[in-house]
Amino acid sequence: MLTSLHLKNFKAWRDSGTIRLAPLTVLFGTNSAGKTSIPQLLLLLKQTAESPDRLRALQLGDSRTLVDAGTYDDVIHGRDVSRSMAFSLEWSLDHDLEVRDPLASRSFAGDRIAFAARIGADARRQPRTESFRYELKKGGRTVLDLALEQGAVPAASRKPAPFNLVSKEYGLVRHPRRAWPLPEPFRFYGFPDEAVAYFQNTAFAADLVLEMERMLRRLFYVGPLREYPRRLYLWSGEVPEHVGARGDRAVEAILAAGDRAFNWIPKQRTRSLPALVAERLRSMGLIHDFKVRALGEHRKEYEVLVRTSARLPEVKLTDVGFGVSQVLPVIVECFYVPRRSIVIFEQPEIHLHPSVQADLADLFIDAVRARENGEPRHCQFIIESHSEHFLRRLQRRIAEEKIGRDEAALYFVQPGSAGAKIDELEIDDFGNIQNWPEGFFGDEMADLVARTEAQARRVRKAGQA
Repeated sequence: MLTSLHLKNFKAWRDSGTIRLAPLTVLFGTNSAGKTSIPQLLLLLKQTAESPDRLRALQLGDSRTLVDAGTYDDVIHGRDVSRSMAFSLEWSLDHDLEVRDPLASRSFAGDRIAFAARIGADARRQPRTESFRYELKKGGRTVLDLALEQGAVPAASRKPAPFNLVSKEYGLVRHPRRAWPLPEPFRFYGFPDEAVAYFQNTAFAADLVLEMERMLRRLFYVGPLREYPRRLYLWSGEVPEHVGARGDRAVEAILAAGDRAFNWIPKQRTRSLPALVAERLRSMGLIHDFKVRALGEHRKEYEVLVRTSARLPEVKLTDVGFGVSQVLPVIVECFYVPRRSIVIFEQPEIHLHPSVQADLADLFIDAVRARENGEPRHCQFIIESHSEHFLRRLQRRIAEEKIGRDEAALYFVQPGSAGAKIDELEIDDFGNIQNWPEGFFGDEMADLVARTEAQARRVRKAGQA
């Protein structure tokens, strides 16, 4: 699970400060304030790790990637390419990572990794990694670190400065006959192969890189514009990784879930994924029955049938309100993704009426607590939302102790004089927001007063006629 994130000189952010990330993290805020940039950075890191181009420091995107951020000019704060962008993130591991120093008979073990990188522009204004650092932590203390940093270069030289491998906590030992400078790193996080070849005790560098890639592989995204429902769905047995950025593989995921079983608390009755989806849609008041049915034995064509009321016949998903097909991928994604996944949802409330928007809060709370086949899933959800109803339900559940304050991190993002500004909403034990931003969801009291005054004026006018 990601536990913190820090951005500098990235798009609207001059300096975000350290952002605490909880199992349920929700970003509210005004339009074009910069809140989308926070999950967007994570998606840029993911698509960079998945890119076949190892030499590219940051894959800013194209028509085939999760996000297309444009050029380096577009992502650097103030479009000032003389700046370097920087970011840091920290995440917990599902196991202790142990590193042994073969030369000193010492070992280091940690259950958390902190990573920081700085990226500038090269002569072609393309992203170029300037430095990065890994820290292995245990109990909040750094037990091991390893960094790749660019050394100094004479002002008259036209050659780029060489890179050096450095550590504060670990004694690096060079091979005596391999004193050459290190080449540039691969991507924004990878030590060059020479980092191991030139040193006698740095084989563990590959383990740090592997943990970075493992964390980014568990990162998934569902966008605000989900695919329209279809009358027929094809499934030939493939097991999708998740529902897709547009939710287009939600039905495939339901079919591929097999005998996976879910509940929220130990010893509670378990549900299959199709039963869980049907139950959730029913509790939201959207349908009465839901099922996915094959058109025939040994066929790969399937149809999704729903019944909106016990007295009405079954109809296809295309023949009911648009909201069902839009919330379906959100429900499926919450429980289908692998354990310890990090799921980014952008405006999951789109096309849903207010009561269902509120019910989404309960969905995410259950997803945070979910257990699969008797084991906790430990999934994390980072959500960008504009829904007041969603927030109000979260406040209520905090007051009811359905979710702890440490399990939820709620933020408000707004423009500032020095770039985007983010404030964590201070919520007490009773769900009250202590630092409610001005104009958060409009001025409800001002609207009420204005409507009352308008009503009084019209009554007086009618009395004078």
